[in-house]
Amino acid sequence: MEILIVEDEWLAVQKLTKLLQGVHQTTTIVGVTDGIKSTVEWLNTHSLPQLILMDIELSDGQCFDIFNLVHVKCPVIFTTSYDEYAIKSFMVHHLDYLLKPITKHELEQALSKFQNLSSRAVTSVDVGYLVNDLNKQGRQQEFKNQFLARSKQQLISVDAADVAYFFAKEGVTYLFTKDKTNYTVDYTLEALEELLEPKIFFRVNSQFIINARAVSKTHYLLNGKLKLDLKPGTAQEVTVSQDRIKEFKEWIGR
Repeated sequence: MEILIVEDEWLAVQKLTKLLQGVHQTTTIVGVTDGIKSTVEWLNTHSLPQLILMDIELSDGQCFDIFNLVHVKCPVIFTTSYDEYAIKSFMVHHLDYLLKPITKHELEQALSKFQNLSSRAVTSVDVGYLVNDLNKQGRQQEFKNQFLARSKQQLISVDAADVAYFFAKEGVTYLFTKDKTNYTVDYTLEALEELLEPKIFFRVNSQFIINARAVSKTHYLLNGKLKLDLKPGTAQEVTVSQDRIKEFKEWIGR
């Protein structure tokens, strides 16, 4: 199956690619785009893929604008954090969706469904109905406010408000509290991004998700990156990835 991935987070692309390869070894990723403009350009200059996996929130706006600019003639699976009630029109109009964080089982079911369907064009009417429904229902996501953390042989309940930052290393995710206590949690950083309140927590790079109140100072480095001083401090230098600096400044300045 030839698939185009439309997603503006590179870590999400990597995760989705790994899941696809685990579900169908014959899957071919024919392209990856990160925004409305790049997707329209790709669709206008390449052969039609058999399926598109498309995130709703892209680097230059919501993906629905794509359907007003180019005629999409293949099935589309949206990847989204919208709740099930808010996106009921996906199923009504023969579009489909996967809620983040995406599991292997859910992806396998969605791909099997589309393999059994003949391709059909996704019209602007389909997408317009969806946008109206989303606007009426609103986003109803609830964020996690407590985590079951592990310390040696003990399981401890930790309030999200008490977390200074999460740190991932060698496949293990650590939780550091404001009082300098260190725990481990059974979540990847990708999963935590979907569970944490984005006004409070921000993923600054591939290893750290931080609480805004844990930032004591920021420094510009010669390579253009931002270095962060956190409280409690860390043995490892914490920098903001260059592609996240603009978003980080907007987040920390709220």
